[in-house]
Amino acid sequence: NEVIGYLKINFGQSQTELKDEKALEIERIYVLKEYHGKNVGQVLYQKAMEIAKEKKADYVWLGVWEENPRAISFYKKNGFVEFDKHIFKLGDDEQTDIIMKLKMR
Repeated sequence: NEVIGYLKINFGQSQTELKDEKALEIERIYVLKEYHGKNVGQVLYQKAMEIAKEKKADYVWLGVWEENPRAISFYKKNGFVEFDKHIFKLGDDEQTDIIMKLKMR
């Protein structure tokens, strides 16, 4: 009965960037560090994919910090490919997200 992670997804106009009616954005998958490597992220990811199928999304996309090799590897393992980058500010620090997507069909 403990929260060990969460999933945040966006559709349509609630997407942070693309705002494509035929897309689903995975905005966040967070898992507590002590649960890394225990399939929790994969379960949350699978839930996002189920919802994408229910919504008949053409593709799923997300942004991942370029300095997060663990997450990049996770998404590549699940079939995502890089297609763009964007800069975001964290305080005064500019950081780069890699934008990745997975076609559903």
